Amino acid sequence: MEIILAKTAGFCFGVRRAVKTAENAAMLPGKCMTLGPIIHNRSVTEKLHGMGVSEISSVAEAHEGDTVIIRSHGVGPEYYRQLEERKANIIDATCPDVKKIHNIAKRETDEGRTVIVFGDRSHPEVQTIAGYCSDPVIVGNPEELRIWLKTGNNSEKPISLVSQTTGIRNIFESCVKKLKKECTNYKIFDTICNATSKRQEEAVTIAAQCDIMIVIGGKHSANSRHLCDVCESVCPRVLFVETADELADVDLTGVYKLGITAGASTPEWIIKEVYQKMSEKKTVKAVGAAEIEEEVTAGAMADESFAEMLEKSIKTLYNGDKVVGVVAAISGTEISVDLGTKHSGYIPLEELTDNPEAKAEDLVKVGDEIECYVLRVNDVEGTVALSKKRLDSVKAWDEISESQETKTIVEGYVTEENKGGIVVSCRGVRVFVPASQTGLPKDTPMNTLMKKKVKLRITEVNKARRRVVGSIRSVQAEERKAKADAIWASIEVGKQYDGIVKSLTSYGAFVDIGGIDGMVHVSELSWSRVRQPSDVLKVGDPIDVYVISFDKEKRKISLGHKKAEDNPWVKFTTNYAVGSVANVKIVKLMPFGAFAEIIEGVDGLIHISQIADRRIGKPGDVLTEGQMVDAKITEIDDEKKKVSLSIRALLEPQSEPVAEEVAE
Repeated sequence: MEIILAKTAGFCFGVRRAVKTAENAAMLPGKCMTLGPIIHNRSVTEKLHGMGVSEISSVAEAHEGDTVIIRSHGVGPEYYRQLEERKANIIDATCPDVKKIHNIAKRETDEGRTVIVFGDRSHPEVQTIAGYCSDPVIVGNPEELRIWLKTGNNSEKPISLVSQTTGIRNIFESCVKKLKKECTNYKIFDTICNATSKRQEEAVTIAAQCDIMIVIGGKHSANSRHLCDVCESVCPRVLFVETADELADVDLTGVYKLGITAGASTPEWIIKEVYQKMSEKKTVKAVGAAEIEEEVTAGAMADESFAEMLEKSIKTLYNGDKVVGVVAAISGTEISVDLGTKHSGYIPLEELTDNPEAKAEDLVKVGDEIECYVLRVNDVEGTVALSKKRLDSVKAWDEISESQETKTIVEGYVTEENKGGIVVSCRGVRVFVPASQTGLPKDTPMNTLMKKKVKLRITEVNKARRRVVGSIRSVQAEERKAKADAIWASIEVGKQYDGIVKSLTSYGAFVDIGGIDGMVHVSELSWSRVRQPSDVLKVGDPIDVYVISFDKEKRKISLGHKKAEDNPWVKFTTNYAVGSVANVKIVKLMPFGAFAEIIEGVDGLIHISQIADRRIGKPGDVLTEGQMVDAKITEIDDEKKKVSLSIRALLEPQSEPVAEEVAE
């Protein structure tokens, strides 16, 4: 009998990641639980329960401080909100491919589109996707879609179609054809997981040539049930089992080829048990991922474990290897890479690039070929931790050494604050920059440079000690000198610059205009009276300035900020003349009269003799500070910028007494 083991059998990347997340969480202090089963496999959930990870069916069972793991199928947004309200610690183990559908569903709903979800309406993944839509439609086949399009589509909203990650591809494609035929304004998102498609395609290929096909998986796993369905379409005898115990009484008489596959939620040890159960007391031709072509007896099979056979059937990977793979999936935290082996490869985002602000989807696309460095191989879990950044750093060492010799400038991102300085990652190479070479002003915290992109010059390379030292300050000095030379070459009176306030004194502000500091005197800051520069400016403020005068020999520049068009006197003389009447504000009382503000920046004097139509002892007898009064402009002195006002001129003159004539 020939046994054909599917290469894609067992844990997919998302399931493996979820289980590993739960196992790690079991080590945390306090209560740990999953909201619903972490995956649809009883053996796995029982194992986790033995490690101290319990299972709850509702948020109400979680309490403050409990660690709650979101299962691989994900949950709707209301669950996150409720867990946060209960002050639970949330660990999200949602499959990255499922999370992608959540984002699509929410975005399409927000854009006013009707989201149709293809899948099993009773499946938690489908129910969760629907939770991100305002009015979702769920269909399981083309006929349900046809009926909804004909009778239930009463709105004119455009349509967006997504699929459950474990959906059967040929049925989904039939729905796509129906939608294209019936609608014009639609979007189709092929969200069936690549691993699911490959698993189904391989299962059909194997089942078509076998007398019996064994599908291993949880009875509640849609992924496994779909595998069973596609196998039954081409194989006369399909057995759907959860464990090897269910195969104890299976009759293999007349069976020449037997195929084995497993759903994404099936752990390796169960596949191993099934394989060994089918191999007992038979002469077996084992066909694995690398097409092993050797006959072994039942006794030899007992000596050679399933893991050993599997090891022979795949390429062996070692820490430090350079490998080439294809990007299979992208999430917010890691990249899934198909290495063409049984191992699931992944690149954490921090191992993809130095840029902490970068998004994975902007750097790589699904289907891209990518060269990586193997960080860790976990044969037990079947995972390989990869790093693109580490491989780039190996190549970068030569470039770093060359940049020191040629004194060229390199760029990198500040990744940490170290004792006495900072660390800059230049294409994966750690470069230490002493505090004195950071270019920061005195007393400025070095953590202000964290995650920022900087330019530096390499000053020391010691490959033996893996030590590289650089200087940001030297690059800044060169850049400032180059900018300063450019400014001095083109400077002229009246030229305008966008500056930055560098420091303040009691008499003015020093402003950096791009490599040179100039002085703005306090009198040039504003047309209004400024007591001291710190009243209107602070260090770091942007400020537009113009050149009043400069001295190239002494390297001094006098700058101005207030603009001629904002001159209050110009505004006053444009709008007022002798004889004009203005509503003025009394701003100061003096023994000889009152000063009144005509417009901001221009005051006039109302002499005590012009305040009333009668003699008064002092201005305060009639006026108060802050009072608004009408006054007539009686004199304007352009040269001295002085204005005379009169309230008396607007008052009705009192009638003179008329003497009666007395007749003689």
